[in-house]
Amino acid sequence: MHDTDFLQSDFTYGAGVPEKGATVGPSIALSIFADRPHLRATMRDDAEAAGLMVSASGVLTDPLEGSARPLGDVVLVDCPQVDAEALAALARLDMRAARCHARLIVSTTIEALDVVFCCMDQSAPVLLVDPDRAERVIALGQVLASFPSGRLRELSQDDRLMLLRLSEQVGQIAGKIERLVPGDAADTGPQASAFRFIEDAKPRNTGEDAVADSGASRPPLPDPRLVRRIIRQRQQRARFLDADLFADPAWDMLLDLIAARVERKRVSVTSLCIASGVPPTTALRWIGQMVEAGLFVRVCDDTDRRRAFIELTEKAVDAMARYFDELALAAPMPV
Repeated sequence: MHDTDFLQSDFTYGAGVPEKGATVGPSIALSIFADRPHLRATMRDDAEAAGLMVSASGVLTDPLEGSARPLGDVVLVDCPQVDAEALAALARLDMRAARCHARLIVSTTIEALDVVFCCMDQSAPVLLVDPDRAERVIALGQVLASFPSGRLRELSQDDRLMLLRLSEQVGQIAGKIERLVPGDAADTGPQASAFRFIEDAKPRNTGEDAVADSGASRPPLPDPRLVRRIIRQRQQRARFLDADLFADPAWDMLLDLIAARVERKRVSVTSLCIASGVPPTTALRWIGQMVEAGLFVRVCDDTDRRRAFIELTEKAVDAMARYFDELALAAPMPV
């Protein structure tokens, strides 16, 4: 079952939602910027159903005109097409959100994803690709869950189920990545993480000599032809069995990036979303988690500021190298 299967297009919040206009604790203000009037109306309905106060609503370019009004705590943005004016609006929203600690939820299309991703690099927005109404509500729930509990109403049982399903996906990769690096099981201090091998990594060299800069203790990286063969084998299962049974986007992206590392190729956000084998919005959520965990790093294109790439951190490269090294010792070909 998909995350959104239990949410209908005419989504309404479950029991425990305050009456419209009622709040619990200090209210959370929300702004909406979207060029499509019907979409603005839908966003407003869902926000007000959650007990939020809509402080501003208008077209995407409104932040560029007149004196700057307060953004609010959460900002919903829709940008299906990117032109110079839209880019300017997104860049300004990104800068202002980072400065005032507002949370951005930005929906776009797969065609505009790379440009939108690149120009919004300060505020860590939640990015959605061609979302339906349910996916926007899920994203709003994720953001609201990050606010201090005193500012939100008590979650109903339905809301808890929704957030549990979201967090369950994040937890699925914890055990897999944790096993990539032995010997860290005793790490239970305040900085302990499900991704056990992450530490305060030093800035990495992202130039052509990056592969040669790894430590002397790192095993050789795998032959990219082998990795690509594993990827193809994983994809072939969809010809015979439901692909949703084996969805493992974090692992598929790790495989794609380690192969690209050896091939000295750069991987765009759109390309990595495709490699994940899941819908782009889901892939973006995983990319965000992997960046936050210290496994992926965002690298801007020095020659084109409208492009950004995703690469493995040195810690992730070390872990993948050790993983393939152990596979080679155990069997001639990993299954």
